[in-house]
Order: sequence, then structure tokens, then C-alpha cells
Amino acid sequence: MAWISLCELDELKPGEGKYVEIDGYQLAVFIENDKVFVIDNTCPHAGGNLAGGYVDDGCAVCPWHYWAFRLDSGELKDAPGVKVATYQVRTIEHGGKQLVQANLPMP
Repeated sequence: MAWISLCELDELKPGEGKYVEIDGYQLAVFIENDKVFVIDNTCPHAGGNLAGGYVDDGCAVCPWHYWAFRLDSGELKDAPGVKVATYQVRTIEHGGKQLVQANLPMP
């Protein structure tokens, strides 16, 4: 595992996702109630872009078929057996900027 910088905190907007591709990972980054979440970007249903969706009631909603995944656990809201990966997140200050980092498994 390694802490990898994904974006600056001020790039995130409540209710919207930000797509980040880094080191082979396709991630969706969200901020909700001043807390940052990082989940896999690809919806397991039909491959939708979760970062291109919106946040509703603490869930990232896929823009294709409206599947809603809990930001905190990655579980599908209506069927907890279906989930996307979530990643541990932190913010750090570097060079006067607040950076969002995720703890990603590295080979």
C-alpha cells in the first residue's frame, strides 16, 4: 500500500465526482459533508462512469442506470452484496496546497 496524491482538495465540488486515473487505477473522488471519499470509478452493472454521476443521500449514483453506491462502504444501497472498492483517504498540505491522497495497493 502507498499513499498516492490524486488531486487538490479545492478541485472537488459537493454533489459531483472527479475522475482520476493513476498507476492503473480508475477512481472516482467525491467530497460530501466536508469528507473526501475515493471509490473505483467503474459501475459493476454496465461499466458506467461513477465520477460522471452525482451524489444523493451519501451515495454515488451511476449516470447510466442510477445504481447508488454508498460512499463510505462502496456497497450498493439496495443490495449490499454488490459493491465497488473503497480506499482510505487523507488530505495533506504540500507547497501551500491541500492534496487529496488515497492509500492504494501497489505491486
